[in-house]
Amino acid sequence: MYFPVADIELSPFIPPLVACAISFFTSMAGVSGAFLLLPFQISILGFTSPAVSSTNHLFNVIAIPGGIYRFIKEGRMLWPLTWLVVIGTLPGVVAGVLIRILYLPSPESFKIFVGLVLLYIGIRLCLDLVRKKAPPKTPQTNKQFEISDTHLDIHSLQYTFNGNSYRINTSAVICLSLVVGLIGGIYGIGGGAIIAPFFVTIFKLPVHTVAGASLMGTFITSFIGVLFFQLLSLSSLAPDQVIAPDYTLGILFGLGGVVGIYLGATTQRYLPANVIKTILATIILFTSAKYILFS
Repeated sequence: MYFPVADIELSPFIPPLVACAISFFTSMAGVSGAFLLLPFQISILGFTSPAVSSTNHLFNVIAIPGGIYRFIKEGRMLWPLTWLVVIGTLPGVVAGVLIRILYLPSPESFKIFVGLVLLYIGIRLCLDLVRKKAPPKTPQTNKQFEISDTHLDIHSLQYTFNGNSYRINTSAVICLSLVVGLIGGIYGIGGGAIIAPFFVTIFKLPVHTVAGASLMGTFITSFIGVLFFQLLSLSSLAPDQVIAPDYTLGILFGLGGVVGIYLGATTQRYLPANVIKTILATIILFTSAKYILFS
């Protein structure tokens, strides 16, 4: 099957299978998998134009809703954190799209920077796994596994999960989300691959409460990203570049992602947090090495 925007010929079964496999594991940690699909498209498929970023955003838009539904149904959607992430990432993703088109049509140097950021996060996750002993397993009722007592004001966000209380600074979350939105807008990764580990390692939030908010934030910012890329493709800002997404390829990736993310979100509650952190650290370090060594 020929994909004209990406200018590649590929079996239509490969994109959904690859996306399903990636998304199953990454969605458990609040990551859609788009950040792994990007190097797959660039290095394996040879899809290198700026349209690869908008296609990645399209994958997020199609693939994520199933996972979000599972987190909402199980009472593990931390809505206040979601809105803080959206407030920060929206302006960042718009700026990132402009930078991607105008200044980084072939962004090898910026990929190295992203690789270093992911390397730092991956190392922090690994250190966190080594230093902390796994707590003894205790039975968890459905009520304990739900988020409750949420309170948000201009200073902080507070909530209770599994019998423990958590508190984070709202300004810090918005500033972090702005930077993440900028990077996500440039590469079409939504930002979940970066912001979820920060919530776990820096803010010390339980990964089971971060995943839903991270996916929701990624979905909203990716939708804006697709829309903005499409509008810019109709403008005269970059007349010689392929900007709009490859809709056929993005939809095929998205269909596989729908299945993978839904299954991952369903499975997440049955896995210990350390197992999820290990999966997240592994895929982040792999992607980091890919960016740094092969840019």
